Amino acid sequence: MGLDEDALEYHREDPPGKIEIATTKSTSTQRDLSLAYSPGVAAPCRAIHEDPTEAYTYTAKGNLVGVVSNGSAVLGLGDIGAQASKPVMEGKGVLFKRFADIDVFDVEYDFDDPELFVDAVAGMGPTFGGINLEDIKAPECFEIEERLRERMDIPVFHDDQHGTAIITGAALLNATHISGKDLADLDVTFAGAGAAATATARFYVSLGVPREQITMCDEHGILTTDRDDLSEYTEPFAKPPAEGGDLADAMDGADAFVGLSVGGIVSQEMVASMADDPIIFAMANPDPEIAYPEAKAARDDTVIMATGRSDYPNQVNNVLGFPFIFRGALDVRAKEINEEMKVAAAEAIAELARKDVPDVVRKAYDDQPLQFGPDYIIPKPLDSRVLFEVATAVAQAAMDSGAARLEIEPAAYRERLEARLGKSREMMRVILNQAQNDPKRVVLAEGDDEKMIRAAHQLTEEGIAEPVLVGDREHIWASLESLALDFDPEIVDPEADHLAPYADRLYELRKRKGITRSEAAELIQNGNYLASVLVEMGDADAMLTGLMHNYPDALRPPLQVVGTASDTDYAAGVYMLTFKNRVVFCADTTVNQDPDEDVLAEVTRHTADLARRFNVEPRAALLSYSDFGSVDNPGTAKPRRAAQQLRADPDVDFPVDGEMQADTAVVEEMLTGEYDFAEIDAPANVLVFPNLEAGNIAYKLLQRLGGAGAIGPMLVGMDKPVHVLQRGDEVNDIVNLAAVAVVDAQNNT
Repeated sequence: MGLDEDALEYHREDPPGKIEIATTKSTSTQRDLSLAYSPGVAAPCRAIHEDPTEAYTYTAKGNLVGVVSNGSAVLGLGDIGAQASKPVMEGKGVLFKRFADIDVFDVEYDFDDPELFVDAVAGMGPTFGGINLEDIKAPECFEIEERLRERMDIPVFHDDQHGTAIITGAALLNATHISGKDLADLDVTFAGAGAAATATARFYVSLGVPREQITMCDEHGILTTDRDDLSEYTEPFAKPPAEGGDLADAMDGADAFVGLSVGGIVSQEMVASMADDPIIFAMANPDPEIAYPEAKAARDDTVIMATGRSDYPNQVNNVLGFPFIFRGALDVRAKEINEEMKVAAAEAIAELARKDVPDVVRKAYDDQPLQFGPDYIIPKPLDSRVLFEVATAVAQAAMDSGAARLEIEPAAYRERLEARLGKSREMMRVILNQAQNDPKRVVLAEGDDEKMIRAAHQLTEEGIAEPVLVGDREHIWASLESLALDFDPEIVDPEADHLAPYADRLYELRKRKGITRSEAAELIQNGNYLASVLVEMGDADAMLTGLMHNYPDALRPPLQVVGTASDTDYAAGVYMLTFKNRVVFCADTTVNQDPDEDVLAEVTRHTADLARRFNVEPRAALLSYSDFGSVDNPGTAKPRRAAQQLRADPDVDFPVDGEMQADTAVVEEMLTGEYDFAEIDAPANVLVFPNLEAGNIAYKLLQRLGGAGAIGPMLVGMDKPVHVLQRGDEVNDIVNLAAVAVVDAQNNT
């Protein structure tokens, strides 16, 4: 099927459309229903009647945006009317929810009269926390937005105007940064004089481009003051009659071109006539004013180009703006989205593009080499960091400018936004904050790997750890240069540095384990052994390895050199799995193949300690295919005896029971109903598996089919903090485990 057929099938598949209403509170009992509606609903109604601001406390108003249109200017389709525009408005709602967790009602009004439209939308003020105007033709859209902003005390935002302005504004900030040009000296030519072009030109003035240096063209040529078809919105950009001409005249010598018109109107000759290192934003869709390859080929110098297309670099996509702008505005209960908030959004978007791009974003875009430069001046919409970077900046600007009715603390607000991205982010924030309070030296054994280098940069930038890279010094410096990472890491080069003291220590530790002095000198050039000795001798506080080795090979050197803790015989691997409203720690998933009851008991203790480092009070279940003796054999006896051993230990201060089946452990009704004698009276959050095979299979099924976020494997039971990554882990995984290692080191001191 073609794209049209695929789209029709997508939209008509049962249930039709793309959105639904879901309840956020329990409605499973008669009491629930009486609280949700009559008679319980009377209490919040009275509270809101006495104080209208309580609507934000007792209703969904504070997270609800109205996407409102009359369908008079639908992108690429024109004036198709209110009813036909509904799929677009539903789609806008999907984007609000997907990117910023904002709920939407789409409202399509069959009004051509701006007066009727304004009255209807203004009357919905009590319903919504904000209004997103969409696909309304110019010049009516200007009047409608202005009048609604005057009449309503909630944010009103016409995305067709301001969204493009903000995203291209961010692109302009970065383009001038790369080209070394100054906004105050920039000559900008616009092709197009509609809502988006006019709003973008006005926004560029807010960013610092002098109004007199902006030349605006429509199909008749340069806008001049002697024309009688100018509006109050285009008139400020009109030139004196003597400066008239066509688009080619306007582009001659211009530093930047902004196209918001129709495809194919710019030639290579026009591009060639522009100033050195020109900036070209050709955003007509689906065909730009000039095709990307043609514009690039028209010059020998650097052409920094953006389009509205996803198949070329630097796509100008409004989804980078409106969800996050509204998120910040809603969360401080802003009365409006003002110019200061829009500028803050553009600056935050621009700043994000200059940062290292997470692996998950690279993978989403087919492992493109996304790195700040002429081909990457705008972040990708799937970069989850846009949420807390842009929303936080917008919220702060709202408070600074007086638009906010609610004061928030920015650092705490960032954490709340991170939590919206998933339970994993929320849980890791606990560890990251603790690590940042007292960063420790973490040695990265495979330090010349690109991911390790990028992780070291992030650890340094965020103040999480003091990384030490083990690897070839020249290779690391070359990678830093190619990655454009501006930091000076500590490097230990096994081939070039003086390692005799570390070789001597390795020999002392292993000489009665079959290692000769010459073998120790050879082994110390292995990054895993060198990193292990650095930690053992106290020259580093923790280590990470495993990115380029299989797990047993990576684990062997630290086990031989660092060893387990003095009161511990066995290490174990633990994954923290996060669901929407639940966190579980799964052990052992990586180390012990067939543990006996003593090992299971020891693993349970260490996993409970780990849970507490994440501020989770442990409730431990030792799992089997038997429930409390329903099957009696040597296999089921192991977890049963381990649980008995733990309950008899006076130092164990957390509830533990077993053996029990997995569903018994995690379903409250089963624990409190059929097994009300169980020592745990709420679902277990520490799940200890009877063997490595079961643990490894279970956590991977929960992650892949259950949609769990996974953090780990975290190694517990070692004498000093050591964590072994899985092959293929991403930079974010390395950073997370490094933070866990720092907190481990803090607890060891």
